[in-house]
Amino acid sequence: MMQKEPVIIVKNMVKKFGNFVANDNLSFEVYKGEIFGFIGANGAGKTTAIRILCGLSSPTSGKMTVAGFDVFRQTEKIKQNIGYMSQKFSLYEDLTVYENIRFYGGVYGMKIAERKARTTEMLKRLDLTDYENRKIGDLPLGWKQKLAFSIAILHSPKIVFLDEPTGGVDPITRRQFWNLIYEAVEKGITVFVTTHYMDEAEYCDRVSIMAEGRIVALDTPQKLKEQYNANNMDEVFLKIAR
Repeated sequence: MMQKEPVIIVKNMVKKFGNFVANDNLSFEVYKGEIFGFIGANGAGKTTAIRILCGLSSPTSGKMTVAGFDVFRQTEKIKQNIGYMSQKFSLYEDLTVYENIRFYGGVYGMKIAERKARTTEMLKRLDLTDYENRKIGDLPLGWKQKLAFSIAILHSPKIVFLDEPTGGVDPITRRQFWNLIYEAVEKGITVFVTTHYMDEAEYCDRVSIMAEGRIVALDTPQKLKEQYNANNMDEVFLKIAR
């Protein structure tokens, strides 16, 4: 069992938009080297929470640290220690594969020699060496997803946040994508992933299930299935949602 060293600590996270409460008193910890699943229907408050933890949005109240840095005061430090990939936007469609890597390497503050070495290794691993001068917009969606994930961890961050990373891709590509996640974890990267695919919850070390801005369950998939007398995470979710 992994050593329980928290890399994300959230105590009483509240985020309000006017009278609407998007995150209602969330409290949880994420441990170093684990795959932490943040599960819930669309509109449950997952993306709002991720944006706060990435330093892209300010919480209304609460106490939160990411990689040891305070969400209110040290957002720039947080951004240097994390990777982020969303389903909606991560790569520039009109730039080539290589140009995207070079751009993000610069954003992450990587030295040129290190970036070049990592780029060569990454393109080889993804079988994309022959495509480095192709525009991202010309690539199949599954390739884009795998490339976006690899770029998000190009700088070896402590934590990578994945917001609905496999939305819209076929089951085989989803499985390949999860293999990339496992490889990242083996390198010591902690993975925080949101998804509404319940089968993907089974791949996580622990799962937090959100409904209407609150965490309603948090445990390993196995323990949740036992607790709710369910055969799979789909059944767990349906029982909770009822």
